[in-house]
Amino acid sequence: MSSLAQAKPLASPAVQIDFLNSDDLIKFETKLESSALYPLVSSDIDIFQVNLGKMCNQVCKHCHVDAGPDRKEIMTKETMQLCLDALDSCNISTVDLTGGAPEMNPNFRWFIEELSQRGKHIIVRCNLTIILANNKYHDLPDFFAKHKVEVVSSLPHFSAKRTDSQRGKGVFEKSIEALQMLNAIGYGKADSELRLNLVYNPSGAFLPDDQKGLENEFKRRLKNNFDIDFNELFAITNLPISRFLEYLVDTEKYEDYMQELIDAYNPEAAKGVMCRNTISIGWDGFLYDCDFNQMLDLKVNTASQHIRDFNAEDLHSREIIVNQHCFGCTAGSGSSCGGTTT
Repeated sequence: MSSLAQAKPLASPAVQIDFLNSDDLIKFETKLESSALYPLVSSDIDIFQVNLGKMCNQVCKHCHVDAGPDRKEIMTKETMQLCLDALDSCNISTVDLTGGAPEMNPNFRWFIEELSQRGKHIIVRCNLTIILANNKYHDLPDFFAKHKVEVVSSLPHFSAKRTDSQRGKGVFEKSIEALQMLNAIGYGKADSELRLNLVYNPSGAFLPDDQKGLENEFKRRLKNNFDIDFNELFAITNLPISRFLEYLVDTEKYEDYMQELIDAYNPEAAKGVMCRNTISIGWDGFLYDCDFNQMLDLKVNTASQHIRDFNAEDLHSREIIVNQHCFGCTAGSGSSCGGTTT
């Protein structure tokens, strides 16, 4: 059950923001100023990231979306059409579809087909278990392959114990089966154009290890144990929002974790944060600088804040909305939806 359904205080974006700013820790804006990066401004938009809804077949402990089967927020076909209209008005080439489980949106396949007809590079953030959740999803690997969709899938660890502890009992076994199904039609193979990337995020209040080292270890373990291949592994830092923030507070690790993020602040990582080349569209059509700002209801700092009024020129060089959670994206080697930024 989601935190929202349980009426937990930190399910509220406003309460989260108040909490993040309730201590005496150094502010993110101050760190940016010390790096001559404040205000942080966007560059050209290369990635159009669309949240198709918060409904999901899983309830992961660290989910920053607070997604789950009880969440009913779903992007309508009308809003999807507005997204297509916006894409037709500019030259953005990459569309990144996320959720929840984006596949659970009833118009998911129609949207992919429309994007494919427009020649867009399509990324789907698939939790893998959705492929096995219902007969109607079993052909997703073939559908993805038909439209040359890049599949990006979360796999917290190459062991069942670590994965299931974060994502739920039985998730690892189903994830392995889904990865094998994707491999069987060419995904993740060195000689294939069908890309399969994995996402790793730590199971606790610590920063991820070196991304390349993790990738090599995952490749070796998954190949030896399950004959699974994949292209790249993205190491993503857990940001202190939503369910992970609840975890930090409940375990009394919040201040130590925030201090670890602050101490690991890297100006080079700050220069490459994903919000500078990405626009995030919420399930209801509102615009955000990134997926994390979306979950905190921090809309873009422009006159037009909805996809119906999309104007790429207005969004270019806009001032990015930042807050304390942004330390997660600038710690160490940096963190983005595509892994490290340095």
